[in-house]
Amino acid sequence: MMPGGFGTLDELFEILTLAQTRKMTKQIPIVLFGTSYWNEVIDFEKLAERGVISANDLSLFYRSDDIDEAYAYIVRHLSGHEQEPGAVL
Repeated sequence: MMPGGFGTLDELFEILTLAQTRKMTKQIPIVLFGTSYWNEVIDFEKLAERGVISANDLSLFYRSDDIDEAYAYIVRHLSGHEQEPGAVL
Protein backbone atom coordinates (compact mmCIF):
# COMPACT_ATOMS: atom_id res chain seq x y z
CA MET A 1 0.00 0.00 0.00
CA MET A 2 1.51 3.26 -1.11
CA PRO A 3 0.75 6.59 0.58
CA GLY A 4 -2.57 8.04 -0.48
CA GLY A 5 -5.80 9.72 0.47
CA PHE A 6 -9.30 8.64 1.42
CA GLY A 7 -9.55 5.96 -1.27
CA THR A 8 -6.26 4.42 -0.20
CA LEU A 9 -7.25 4.54 3.46
CA ASP A 10 -10.61 2.95 2.62
CA GLU A 11 -8.90 0.08 0.78
CA LEU A 12 -6.31 -0.32 3.55
CA PHE A 13 -8.92 -0.61 6.29
CA GLU A 14 -11.03 -2.93 4.13
CA ILE A 15 -8.14 -5.37 3.63
CA LEU A 16 -7.03 -5.08 7.27
CA THR A 17 -10.58 -5.85 8.42
CA LEU A 18 -10.79 -8.89 6.14
CA ALA A 19 -7.42 -10.11 7.40
CA GLN A 20 -8.32 -9.42 11.05
CA THR A 21 -11.61 -11.30 10.82
CA ARG A 22 -10.05 -14.11 8.78
CA LYS A 23 -12.56 -13.69 5.95
CA MET A 24 -10.05 -14.39 3.17
CA THR A 25 -9.32 -17.81 1.72
CA LYS A 26 -5.60 -17.08 1.75
CA GLN A 27 -3.67 -14.67 3.93
CA ILE A 28 -1.99 -12.01 1.85
CA PRO A 29 0.96 -9.84 2.76
CA ILE A 30 0.06 -6.24 3.50
CA VAL A 31 3.00 -3.90 3.12
CA LEU A 32 2.74 -0.22 4.02
CA PHE A 33 5.38 1.48 1.94
CA GLY A 34 6.73 4.76 3.30
CA THR A 35 7.03 4.36 7.05
CA SER A 36 7.21 8.06 7.87
CA TYR A 37 3.94 8.69 5.99
CA TRP A 38 2.07 5.81 7.63
CA ASN A 39 3.49 6.55 11.09
CA GLU A 40 2.34 10.15 10.77
CA VAL A 41 -1.09 9.49 9.28
CA ILE A 42 -2.20 6.53 11.43
CA ASP A 43 -0.92 5.75 14.90
CA PHE A 44 -1.62 2.01 14.93
CA GLU A 45 0.24 1.59 18.21
CA LYS A 46 -2.04 4.15 19.84
CA LEU A 47 -5.08 2.25 18.57
CA ALA A 48 -3.75 -0.90 20.26
CA GLU A 49 -2.82 1.03 23.40
CA ARG A 50 -6.36 2.35 23.67
CA GLY A 51 -7.76 -1.13 23.14
CA VAL A 52 -9.69 -0.45 19.94
CA ILE A 53 -7.55 -3.01 18.10
CA SER A 54 -5.60 -5.92 19.51
CA ALA A 55 -1.84 -5.66 19.88
CA ASN A 56 -1.78 -8.80 17.70
CA ASP A 57 -3.40 -6.79 14.90
CA LEU A 58 -0.13 -4.89 14.52
CA SER A 59 1.28 -8.05 12.92
CA LEU A 60 -1.29 -7.89 10.10
CA PHE A 61 0.95 -5.54 8.13
CA TYR A 62 4.59 -4.76 7.53
CA ARG A 63 6.10 -1.29 7.10
CA SER A 64 9.05 -0.67 4.81
CA ASP A 65 10.97 2.03 2.97
CA ASP A 66 13.07 -0.37 0.92
CA ILE A 67 11.69 -1.98 -2.23
CA ASP A 68 13.98 -5.03 -1.98
CA GLU A 69 13.06 -5.56 1.66
CA ALA A 70 9.36 -5.24 0.88
CA TYR A 71 9.70 -7.68 -2.02
CA ALA A 72 11.56 -10.20 0.17
CA TYR A 73 8.83 -9.92 2.83
CA ILE A 74 6.11 -10.55 0.25
CA VAL A 75 7.92 -13.57 -1.18
CA ARG A 76 8.54 -15.05 2.30
CA HIS A 77 4.94 -14.47 3.31
CA LEU A 78 3.44 -15.98 0.16
CA SER A 79 5.66 -19.03 0.28
CA GLY A 80 4.87 -19.70 3.94
CA HIS A 81 1.05 -19.52 4.00
CA GLU A 82 -1.38 -22.04 2.62
CA GLN A 83 -5.13 -21.72 2.38
CA GLU A 84 -6.77 -22.09 5.75
CA PRO A 85 -9.63 -24.60 6.03
CA GLY A 86 -13.00 -23.01 6.67
CA ALA A 87 -12.03 -19.50 5.57
CA VAL A 88 -14.29 -17.85 3.02
CA LEU A 89 -13.43 -15.32 0.35
